Amino acid sequence: MNGIALEIAVAVVPAVLAITLHEAAHGYAALALGDDTARRAGRLSLNPLRHIDPVGTILLPGLLLIGQLMTIGRVAFMFGWAKPVPVAAWKFRNPRRGMMFVAMAGPAMNFFLAWLGALGVNLICTYLGIGSQCLSWLTAASLDPASDAGTGTAEVLAIGLLEFIIFNLLLGLFNLLPIPPLDGGRIAVGLLPQPLAIRWARMERAGIVIVLVLIFILPQVLREFGVRFDPVNAFLSGVVLRAMRLTLRLAGVDGAG
Repeated sequence: MNGIALEIAVAVVPAVLAITLHEAAHGYAALALGDDTARRAGRLSLNPLRHIDPVGTILLPGLLLIGQLMTIGRVAFMFGWAKPVPVAAWKFRNPRRGMMFVAMAGPAMNFFLAWLGALGVNLICTYLGIGSQCLSWLTAASLDPASDAGTGTAEVLAIGLLEFIIFNLLLGLFNLLPIPPLDGGRIAVGLLPQPLAIRWARMERAGIVIVLVLIFILPQVLREFGVRFDPVNAFLSGVVLRAMRLTLRLAGVDGAG
């Protein structure tokens, strides 16, 4: 029972922190650019309850959590979203560029949090005196938390930090996909020539449907016909692994080169 509770905590706590601070970053960026809509709506808060979306924060992650614990006995993947922070773009001096900078703030926060988590890993490895073996030890502990590598307090904390790093990198990189209403889509709208930007912005109405189809529905349907098609997952898996090694290296973790 304690193992299941720990598994849930290691999966849920990093996700809640990453999503909450991601959304708060959007609000603070908008405020810095002259829009106080999020502040007046009470969304400039580090309280996760302020950012809960019934489907994206509770229902979908809950189903994924229960389903994985019942089938494979561990949490290997989490997906969800928070309630978007309200932004009044017309209050910016340049609405299109202003929205671009607000969108950039969310992933930037996640990358910063991932780096802070990597600093924590470095401190733990230094405390344990494992130096150049840090990454291999961390990998072994995360793959088999019940092993000798993953049973102590410092080890459990390191595994939690690793989950925190991975989730923040995944959330930040996923949101950089250039599909509205993801942050990457809004960044693209700010960078594209205006006629193309207008057409790109119109995708926002169907954007989340496109994302869900590409991530969940289409790969599952094609798998039934023996076709392996999961470009988003394949892309993110490779990029997240490289990003994690880079983040650990920037935090001074030995063996992450």
